[in-house]
Amino acid sequence: MDVFEFRDRLILDDYRRFARSFAHIRAKDIEDAVDEAYAAGRFWPDPLIQINPNFEPGGAIDELVEEGVLDAECAKIFRIKSPDDEFGKAMTLHRHQRDAIDAARRGESYVLTTGTGSGKSLGYFIPIIDDILRRKREGEKSAGISAIIVYPMNALCNSQVEELEKFLSLGYGEGKKPVTFARYTSQDREEQRQNIANNPPDILLTNYVMLELIMTRFNPPDMAIREHAEGLRFLVLDELHTYRGRQGADVAMLTRRVRERFNENLLCVGTSATMASEGDERSRAKVVARVASTLFGVKVESDNVIAETLRPATENETPIDRKSLGDSIASGVPTAPDAGELATHPVAAWIERNLGLQERGGDLVRISSPLTVKQAAEKLAKDSGVDVEECRAYLSAFLLKAYETRNENGRPFFAFRLHQFVSGAWNVYATLEAPGQRYITLEGQQFMPGDRDRHLFNLCFCRECGQEYHPVWATMPGNSPQNFRPREIAERSSEDDDLKHGYLMTDSEGIFNPDDLEGNYPEEWLEYSDGGARLKPSFRRYRPLQVQVDTAGCAVTEALPAWFVPGTFRFCLRCDASYDAGARSDMTKLSGL
Repeated sequence: MDVFEFRDRLILDDYRRFARSFAHIRAKDIEDAVDEAYAAGRFWPDPLIQINPNFEPGGAIDELVEEGVLDAECAKIFRIKSPDDEFGKAMTLHRHQRDAIDAARRGESYVLTTGTGSGKSLGYFIPIIDDILRRKREGEKSAGISAIIVYPMNALCNSQVEELEKFLSLGYGEGKKPVTFARYTSQDREEQRQNIANNPPDILLTNYVMLELIMTRFNPPDMAIREHAEGLRFLVLDELHTYRGRQGADVAMLTRRVRERFNENLLCVGTSATMASEGDERSRAKVVARVASTLFGVKVESDNVIAETLRPATENETPIDRKSLGDSIASGVPTAPDAGELATHPVAAWIERNLGLQERGGDLVRISSPLTVKQAAEKLAKDSGVDVEECRAYLSAFLLKAYETRNENGRPFFAFRLHQFVSGAWNVYATLEAPGQRYITLEGQQFMPGDRDRHLFNLCFCRECGQEYHPVWATMPGNSPQNFRPREIAERSSEDDDLKHGYLMTDSEGIFNPDDLEGNYPEEWLEYSDGGARLKPSFRRYRPLQVQVDTAGCAVTEALPAWFVPGTFRFCLRCDASYDAGARSDMTKLSGL
């Protein structure tokens, strides 16, 4: 799949069409301003691009089993499996994963501070599962729950359940897992929790709120879980950096109660992609160790703060001067390269040094400030002397080819990611002036830039015809509008008795004619007598009030003609759309962007 083409189709076609479907805009000047914002990609900036780094190897699982570092069953569990290949392929660990295994074997608490996609979860799953397997093999009777793994969100918990299923279910068959696990969160029904209480797993996956409830509630499942967790050996806090401030204090108290209740000597593990960014690696490790020690209530040595160890995929001697880059781009993307050919390719070296790795304090680390695809193309154009658009096309094609090219371990030469940020549009803002004269922006602010006499009012649109309205608060002493200020469409109540909510429709075109009752008011608003049509008494207080407003929102004479629609939106002053005021909210009758 071409991820660049997929991104363009997803964002520029599908999402843009979806986002534009919420509002029908009648006024050309407003529609032009919104079209310009969408065409400029205001709500979906150019995607960031990052190269997943290569890690220093830490040995194959099979080798660690042969050395006695891991239990023999680990060779069958920890393989690269799929539903089509339940036996799977041999797995090689990263250096930081091996370091985590060694720390656990020493019985020392540790923290993994490695980046996204670095396999942090294996840094605690392997030691936990190895420990459970060894104790079972040595004949220890299962004491119930050996490890509790705490995630900050249920979504992370659910994804790790799926990951464990691949390792512990594939290749074993139903009901034959060598190590059992279960999720225990608010998403599980009471009968599911009771089943876990009756059949305790080796590993319990939960979140910190549910763990707090387990520790404090006196319903039967939670009480049983506490009994099964006696002698707990591992406590893992995933995404350690999320526990800050008051929440961090709550979690710190919780971990102390867990240790006091189950095992003062349990091994604590934390993971985090980002916890400290200042200073060299050693000073960062000291900061992380101090924070982790505070959270866990046990000493975490700075030597047990395990960072990733990276190594380049390209050769250091590969030239990336202007001529080498220009000649390489002119030669085109290699058609069927191997990893060795790409390792010495100037553009590959340029990509790794500008989009993947940087040197800091003598160590190779991930690029701290990723570039967008556009910025990367512009930088390559500057460094190579080739046109920007040609560089953008070449970069895309080269990265896709590098992803297809596998190294000796079967991994892509360059695994890369596009990070696409998307924001939703909400309001259009305009000054109180006639179409073609008013200032229009999608930036939320009070005044037109450079002119504090021209106030900005947010807009909403009739879902039937696209007529624009300003949701407003009206100051109405004696039921006569004096001035207006913006409000959000959902706001309807105020402590000021003189302040009424409603809608302001500017009308320099003479859209609404109050004298033409039958042509402008809903039929249910009217009653008939010998003198013709008239408004029913129950509706008269909701009729639109004619005003003239200046650019500050004040009702004055000889200014912009407008209509104030008091209260709930009951009918459109341009089209024949009308509503029962109590049946639907205004947000179903009017739309923002």
